[in-house]
Order: sequence, then structure tokens, then C-alpha cells
Amino acid sequence: MVKILGIELAPLRIPLERRIQTAVALYWTLTFLLEGFGCLFLLIYLCFTRFYWIPCLYLIWYIYDYDQAARGGRRCEWIRRWKIWEYFRDYFPVKLIKTVDLPPDRNYLFCFHPHGVMCAGAFCNFATAATGFSELFPGLTSYLLVLKGQFQFPLHREYFMTSGACDCTKESLEYLLTHGKGNAPVLVVGGALEALNAHPGKYSLNLSHRKGFVRMAMKLGVPLVPVFSFGENDLFVQVNNPPGSFLRRLQETLMKYCGFSLPAFHGRGVFNYTFGIVPFRKPVNTVVGGPIEVERNENPSKEQVDDVHAKYVAALQQLFEDNKKQYGLDEMQHIIIQ
Repeated sequence: MVKILGIELAPLRIPLERRIQTAVALYWTLTFLLEGFGCLFLLIYLCFTRFYWIPCLYLIWYIYDYDQAARGGRRCEWIRRWKIWEYFRDYFPVKLIKTVDLPPDRNYLFCFHPHGVMCAGAFCNFATAATGFSELFPGLTSYLLVLKGQFQFPLHREYFMTSGACDCTKESLEYLLTHGKGNAPVLVVGGALEALNAHPGKYSLNLSHRKGFVRMAMKLGVPLVPVFSFGENDLFVQVNNPPGSFLRRLQETLMKYCGFSLPAFHGRGVFNYTFGIVPFRKPVNTVVGGPIEVERNENPSKEQVDDVHAKYVAALQQLFEDNKKQYGLDEMQHIIIQ
């Protein structure tokens, strides 16, 4: 490999398919980081042109449709099955692994860990059809739950909802778990705060104080399904930001006011393997565990919630321990629960 000033350059002769995979990974990253603001600025710009009527009409639609992301969204299987998502899957590659069958005659709450910097595994597995969720779990429909703010960006919200994504509010989750059967909303339990802990080779989960998902499952009597994505934290390198450091305090302050975290990270580039915004080409293996049965209790006590939460944490840890060696982790490596 050729290096210039410490930057490892990609070879010129690389198969076209790998080039396409890299381009799609770049497209996904740019969409994640910039599309929301780009769409907003586009509509503002159109307000000052002869096409001003477009944002005016869209505003009417936006107000009318504002809560759609909390009412099941607006998925489009054609977009979920685009060929580009297969290139995105093969770039890493991403694999979805089933451990048990899940009968489609009920609903499930999938709990995804870890968040990673950008939830690449969660998106590929549950917001596209690329890894065969419908074939592995026939009769189930996945809904990736994300921050409500993602659906406040005009135009971007329309595109994102086609993936089956919905907002992660309590109202949205309850809607999905009470309307019909075979629904499998996927909640990234650690949230934005956990993204700040996404360092390669480490699995620090923001879970000890996250109990709202348990309370919701108890209220509705819905099984909890632990999902662990091995390799999720290896896709980007984040600047060291231990708790209590100036950078971490700054990030937590910004998250408090913005609603989302701002990890200081880098990946690889399009033409180099050292620095850029494209995720590193590392395998991501997402393992879906067995369901944890939850007895229906519309008004559980704190002790009852704590008991189910402890059972969930134990099941998640067991899922990790049972699979870690198969996916390249050391025997001494364990989940850190924060």
C-alpha cells in the first residue's frame, strides 16, 4: 500500500463492484449527516424564486401529515428493496442472524444494541430488505425507531419514512404494538448518549437507567427481544472522550439542547483507507436473540420494572457471551453496563 504523509491510499485497480459499494456507503453517510439540512435549505431557497409555490404547498402537506411518523410511518417496499442497499450490505458486510423462530401471531419489541456512531447495522437490517428480515422472520414487519427530530426536516422525512422508520416516542411505540399483529418495532435502547461511547473494540451500553422500554412492554404484555450487533462500534474511530473530560461535557451539553449527540469521529475516505467520513469496511453481525416473555401489567411498580429489566440485561449479556467468540471477540471481553 502507498502512504503519503501517513495516509494509506487505496489502489487504483479495484473491482468496479467494490467501488460501487464504497460510493453507496458514502451516499448513506452523506444522507445521514446532511440530507435533513440540505432539504430544509432547498425549500428556503425556493421561497425566493418563481417556484415559491412549491414550499407553500408542501407546508400545507407538512402540517397535515406532521404526526405520521408516530402512526406507523409510510413504508415503501420498492425503496426498501433498491439494489443500492445490497451494495451497502456487501460493503461491510452486514449479516442478520436468527437464533429462534418468532411466530407472527403477536407483536415484539426488538431492543437493538449498541447504538454505534450511526446505527449502520440497525438501518441495513431493519430499514431495508437487504439482509432478508422478511425471509428470516416470515410474517413480521420491522419498524426502525429513531429520534423524532429526524421527521421534522421537510422532504427528508418523506424519504426516511419509506424505509419503514418511525419516531421513537412513547405514542409511536404504543401505536405499533397495539395495531395489528406481526409488528416488530426496533428500538435502539442506548439512544444518542450511547453513541458517545462507540469506540472500536469496546461495548459500553447505556442501559442501567433505561427502563421506559421495559415499562411499555409490561403495560402491553409484549415480549422483549434482545438484539446485539457485533462490529457496530468498529465502523468509525471516535476521538477519546472519557466521562468527565472537556469534550464529553461539551458533547453532553450540546445533546441536552439539540436532542442528538455529536460524536467527534472519522472513518476512511473514498480514495484512502485512513481518514474520511465513509465507515470502515468491517463486518457487522447482528444477532437476534430469543423473546423474553413479559406478563401484562398496566401499572407496574418500580420493583416489578426493575425485576424485568434485570432479566432483560441478563438475557442480553448471555446473548453476547454465547456469540462473541464466533464473531472475533476475545474470551475476556464483556459488555459494560452503564
